[in-house]
Amino acid sequence: MKAWQVVVIAALQGLLLATHWFIYHTWIAFWGPISAPATLALRAALLLLAFSFLIATLLGFWFANRLVTLLHRIAAVWLGLFNFLFWAACLCWVAGWALALVGLTADRPLAAAVLFGMAVLAGLYGLVNARFIRIRRIPVQLSGLPESWRGRTALVVSDMHLGHVNGPGFSRRIVRLAARLNPDLIFFPGDLFDGGKADAADLAEPFHALAPPLGSYFSTGNHDEYGNAALYAEVLTRAGIRVLANEKVTIDGLDIVGVSHGDSGHPLRLRVVLDSVHLTPGRANILLNHVPSHLAQVEQAGIGLQLSGHTHGGQIIPFTWITRRVFGRFTYGLQRFGALQVYTSSGAGTWGPPMRVGSQPEIALLTFE
Repeated sequence: MKAWQVVVIAALQGLLLATHWFIYHTWIAFWGPISAPATLALRAALLLLAFSFLIATLLGFWFANRLVTLLHRIAAVWLGLFNFLFWAACLCWVAGWALALVGLTADRPLAAAVLFGMAVLAGLYGLVNARFIRIRRIPVQLSGLPESWRGRTALVVSDMHLGHVNGPGFSRRIVRLAARLNPDLIFFPGDLFDGGKADAADLAEPFHALAPPLGSYFSTGNHDEYGNAALYAEVLTRAGIRVLANEKVTIDGLDIVGVSHGDSGHPLRLRVVLDSVHLTPGRANILLNHVPSHLAQVEQAGIGLQLSGHTHGGQIIPFTWITRRVFGRFTYGLQRFGALQVYTSSGAGTWGPPMRVGSQPEIALLTFE
């Protein structure tokens, strides 16, 4: 592990410890003193939970077994619940100040109970919402599209994040949905894997059942490259999914290009890759590019439609607002950037907390018109 990584991990852990203490302090301040055994138990539980996610994440990169998976899932659920408890604690102090202004300090425990209760309910809603995958149906028009493509469909499945939280059962759910929709081809624009040391072959095994007549295509996202990208490419190829690493393939007069995440982060490198695939002028094309960024370079290269993910639509509040600040209107949905169309999916899976509040998981069925 590099020195800068140790510094980052230490800083994150320090932040987690401080915010867990803040939740504990808020609870005690609003509910008053509790018994010594209860205080000790609460402190011990929060201390363990404060370390749980970083420990589980590190173990998840080094080991793959049922115990690590169980620890990872518990820590991930707690991280999501902790997010809402932290904001509830912040609101407790705002409510306490407001109650003091009107002389209702006796109601502080009730206010805290309501706010912390709402935090727990938000977490439970997020867990359920994240499991309910929506199917979006998107009509698409592409300049230069051959007549044979009219009415054909393509399924876009991004950000599955297969690993310790979303396992083979999640893969099977996606495969069942794909079989029901019966698309002509399937696109996986990145973060199919979470990047940990889970069994990639086991996670990808359900994909052997995919059989779209015009094939399945994948390009890497950042999490795919955090893990063993070569192994991921091998197991996906065995499952019949074409891995496009800065490559172009032409299917019945439509160019499909995939750019690896590592080569898409810098505008000059992205432009070099797009120039190297030698797009045919006037021919319809689709680019698999995980992050909806550097769109000026993509448009200038002559791409008609870019398929992206990465944003998760922010996944959970308040990160939904932060993501909007970073990606703007390209955070989600079908948008235009000059002659370029960009479809950013909110993704089928989750990263970190297996929750969604303020966003919805999806797969998108594109219909070519």
